[in-house]
Amino acid sequence: MGIKAALPKYELYLYTLVLSVAVLWAASWIVEASTENVNRKSFRENMKPGWHYFGRKMDTADFEWVMWFTKFRNYILFALSGHVIFAKICSMLSPKHRSLIYMIYGLSAVFVSMGWTYITLVLSHCVVLYTVSLVKRKWLCFVAGLTSLATFKMEPMVSWQSGFVTGTFDLYDVLFYGGCGFSIMRCMSFALENCERKDGNYSFLDLLKYNFYLPFFYFGPIMTFDRFHVQANNPDLTRKQWEMWNITVHALVHLGAIVLVDVFFHFLYILTIPSDMKLVRQLSDWSLAGLAYFNLVYDWVKSAVMFGVINTVSRLDHLDPPQPPKCITMLYVFAETYVYDYLGKNHDGIFRELLATICTFSITTMWLGPCEIVYIWAFFNCFGLNFELWVAKFFSLRPFSTIEGVMSESMSRRIRGVFNAANFWAIILYNVLALNSLEFARLVATRLTVRGFPLSTLSVLFVTYCGIQLIKERERKLALKEEAAAADEAGKEKVE
Repeated sequence: MGIKAALPKYELYLYTLVLSVAVLWAASWIVEASTENVNRKSFRENMKPGWHYFGRKMDTADFEWVMWFTKFRNYILFALSGHVIFAKICSMLSPKHRSLIYMIYGLSAVFVSMGWTYITLVLSHCVVLYTVSLVKRKWLCFVAGLTSLATFKMEPMVSWQSGFVTGTFDLYDVLFYGGCGFSIMRCMSFALENCERKDGNYSFLDLLKYNFYLPFFYFGPIMTFDRFHVQANNPDLTRKQWEMWNITVHALVHLGAIVLVDVFFHFLYILTIPSDMKLVRQLSDWSLAGLAYFNLVYDWVKSAVMFGVINTVSRLDHLDPPQPPKCITMLYVFAETYVYDYLGKNHDGIFRELLATICTFSITTMWLGPCEIVYIWAFFNCFGLNFELWVAKFFSLRPFSTIEGVMSESMSRRIRGVFNAANFWAIILYNVLALNSLEFARLVATRLTVRGFPLSTLSVLFVTYCGIQLIKERERKLALKEEAAAADEAGKEKVE
């Protein structure tokens, strides 16, 4: 059945009401637990002085967030602001050479922050992977890239390489591993694009321009070389209508998200509570469900804000950066979570899909660092992707396909929503493993499926079902808008 199947408005209003009340109710339980237990011994390490006028302490359990927006905020803003000003002035003077100017500023910033030995280490990996790219064998580029990445994840190579660079500030480890890891991934992208090039090779200078673009250097995201090379070397710096307005709006939205997260960290201690299993066991089933859900929403918000800050800077440089990851609230299938299209093609073949997921999560495991919790997380997410395909193939057979064929589109949408609700919680539980702990994920799963059955299980699934239908309604409206826009374009072409 198509995505354009509509539901009655009163039904959607009911779903909105149920979802809003449930989320607010779960949040109130978490606020209560946060307030009553703020002075627990297990909380002291992560509770720091916050809003004194409200009498609230701040949850500082997430090092990345504290690093970006509290402790090292001024340093990061200074470096990015310097890039924007320097790049803008020089680009106006010499737009044809702006990619070279970006590289010079990036190299200078990395030199000041990490030293020449760090740059030498990064350059050595660049030289190796550039040399391999000249052979023009994709499999060899993959092997060389993953081997280079493994040297930063496995002993004794990681200790040997980190010994070349010495640093005493708190941000040193993050910059060291972030810069090296992302550099290797960018070199892999460059090598693969060089293999695709039929006439000659890209130069080593092209690789350096790509790798030392400062906004992407330490924290990503990975913009593929082919897109970066074309956009960064485009001398035409004219902007589309309303482009600066859209950039400003996006920047303000991300600023608002930062403020909202700051409010949350003063009232909902969603990151510290899961670390105290004695307290977690005392929470209600609704509190546990809300805690697991809010943890994943926060992880998306953090990623979206970090992407957003970097993307805003790169858009000022006339680049079109990768979009942030999709919010967990907008997901109900695993297939929308990861990009693995190259091997999976259309994702309709069982063996091709299995190969695509295994390769995708093997690389992801290497990137995150092999350990027990990462192995478990990768296995369950890999299983989830394949299980979705198996279920879809099964229900495409008779008599299920025949039964769905005689249903109305709205009824088919409701039935699919039931299965999507169960899948939504599978996504949450599998990813809570990586964000919190195996013990916390096991407790949430047990309470919602065994000890809480049937009341907690069915009520949580019903609330999730309401959310799924609201997501599908949003997708339906977007599909109709896209269809209308395509029709307008076709009409204009006929007139011309």
